[in-house]
Amino acid sequence: MSPVTLDRVPRIIQGAGALETLGTVVSGLEQAAGVLLVADPGLRATGMIDTAAAALRAAGARTTVFDEVKSDPTMAQADSTAELARREQIAVVVGLGGGSAMDLGKTVAAIAAGRASSRHYGLCANPFPAGRLLSICVPTTSGTGSESTRTAVLSDPDGAKVWLWGDELKADVILLDPTLTTGLPAHLTAATGIDALVHAIEASTNRNAHPANNLYCHEAIRLVVRHLERAVSAPGDLSARAGLQWAATFAGIGIDNCGTAIAHNIGHALASLRPVHHGRAVGLALRATLAWSVQGDDGPFATAAAAMGEAADARRLPAAFDRLLRSVGVKIALSGEGYDDITPAQLAQQMAQPENEPMRRSNRRAVGDADLLTFATAVLTEH
Repeated sequence: MSPVTLDRVPRIIQGAGALETLGTVVSGLEQAAGVLLVADPGLRATGMIDTAAAALRAAGARTTVFDEVKSDPTMAQADSTAELARREQIAVVVGLGGGSAMDLGKTVAAIAAGRASSRHYGLCANPFPAGRLLSICVPTTSGTGSESTRTAVLSDPDGAKVWLWGDELKADVILLDPTLTTGLPAHLTAATGIDALVHAIEASTNRNAHPANNLYCHEAIRLVVRHLERAVSAPGDLSARAGLQWAATFAGIGIDNCGTAIAHNIGHALASLRPVHHGRAVGLALRATLAWSVQGDDGPFATAAAAMGEAADARRLPAAFDRLLRSVGVKIALSGEGYDDITPAQLAQQMAQPENEPMRRSNRRAVGDADLLTFATAVLTEH
């Protein structure tokens, strides 16, 4: 029997109103610390940024707010925000928002103790500096799982998605407050929930999967199936929202331990060519590849089908996934949305780039060069 590893899970605090305890959480980590609150700019109108900043200041934390996070943050933005953290003598970084805010916050916490650019650490080219800052993740969406992973994704100057990886990126505390997700529009609730589902399916079925990690993955699958449609149709249902938050965090633990596979290869490649919501991208990519991947299943895909409420038969999984995708309103066709000038050959070429190779290699069924073109064609043309 091969040895398996489950890496550390950050401390998790969950409950409605948890955001208001943020100051107490920071005080438990670093008394009267300098705190950098990295937040999605769209949260300003909701009052979440003010609530978080007030909670921090009430606890005596010297608080600096940065709320100019770009969707798909760039290396240049990570570098400038790290410089802000150095200048303000920050000890704790709080990432409040979706995956972009959390990835940026985690990156700043990991690199601010050094002077090198974030590019220096891309694709594990160099170790992170000693003396990382403490970090807290407060997700306002339920999908990316960034709150529980030791990865961050930044865009390089050419627009390519580049992974940073290491325990230095993992949060010290995760704060899950389901009330923060109730204002998320239906289409984003759907897309982020599908993102969590794809994480869980890929982490439990790829070459790295093992039973210990599957405890998190299969529960994440069950939670998405149980709660996603309800969260889309009844956005104020805190039980459904809390269920999806747990699903996203558990699925994040899943990919932190075992990674993803070909759907994420395609999703990242597509986003490098045109802006597309990550959850939708990986959802369409899994839909286009799942029937091919389950051929010759030796057990993992059948178990994933069972977690979705189907018979334990791998052949049931593609249809079950497609039904859920459609039932929550994820638009399948990319045509007419600015992607028509991307050729399958261009997308396949991007899928073959070095930054996407680990996801390709992790797929349970080996992916050949001809398969890349087949998958690219399917994602760009299916409807």
